[in-house]
Amino acid sequence: MATLKSFGAVLAGFVTVVVVSIGIDFILESVGFFPPQNEPGAYTAWMLVIATVYRCIATVAGGFVTARLAPNRPMRHAVILGIVGIVAGTFGAVVTWNMTPHHWYPIALVVTALPCTWLGGTLKTNKDENPVTA
Repeated sequence: MATLKSFGAVLAGFVTVVVVSIGIDFILESVGFFPPQNEPGAYTAWMLVIATVYRCIATVAGGFVTARLAPNRPMRHAVILGIVGIVAGTFGAVVTWNMTPHHWYPIALVVTALPCTWLGGTLKTNKDENPVTA
């Protein structure tokens, strides 16, 4: 049963990252801040910097969710989510490599995956160790 809970914790963290990232993409495209995703060449470097920042925030949130739901060893689960992020990001970088001249962006997503999930897990475990009392 613990294995199923572990898998669910990592899956929930991954879904958190995807849903938050796509949700922010949708909002920014809807208000005209970003071009449609079917026009990746229209993204400027500053747009991709903004996207990198909010994707990192989403990834931290995913690490937090994973650590929160983990049946044991929350940091281990957060690191596993980071490894999943590295694999998924590498696949995404390979598939989209020729879609934009800004090759740093998919590389940045791969490089930040593990540190961001680790930070999310750390925020969760520190919260548990230092509860705020009212």
